[in-house]
Amino acid sequence: MSVAEPAEQKMTMGSGRRRTRQLRRTRGLGGVGVVGAVLLLAVGLTACTASPAEPGTTAPASSGSAEPEPEPSATSDSSPRLLPTGTAAENLVYFNFVAAGVIKANPAAGGRDYIDALAAGGFDRAAMEVTFDRTQADLAADAVQFSVRFAGECLIGQIGPASNGFHSVVAPILSTGLCLVGATRQIDW
Repeated sequence: MSVAEPAEQKMTMGSGRRRTRQLRRTRGLGGVGVVGAVLLLAVGLTACTASPAEPGTTAPASSGSAEPEPEPSATSDSSPRLLPTGTAAENLVYFNFVAAGVIKANPAAGGRDYIDALAAGGFDRAAMEVTFDRTQADLAADAVQFSVRFAGECLIGQIGPASNGFHSVVAPILSTGLCLVGATRQIDW
């Protein structure tokens, strides 16, 4: 047993060195690492209290109300819809649905793809923010965050290898009037 213990410690120390290098790289992203950490923490805390629908799942557009039938339409579609007069929390399912569509169409999609899909889905492009897909050293970003200011709150999504898939959260608007911390891309397309 005592022979295995030093090997485990060595692996842990090596992992710590890699983690330190990753953190240094992340710090160089102009706050993207901080935003990612805050977002992951918020998602973790949110997961403890309430679980929004995952991007691959759909949930009813209303919660708890007894609607006999959905609104009539040309096609009977149970997909989530944008609720323009709803809250950010009520639109999180739709935000996730749109993001899941991007992921399904192109798992390697960049920030612009999410912004374009959200705008096509009815969200206000002028209320959106997105981080850079590449670092200043021209490396692929560990995670890309995108957001929409909606009904006085922020719908925030994050995707990338460092985030272990797609995550989203509803968060308060920052004192800056924005949703994301750090450098973001100008949405000028």
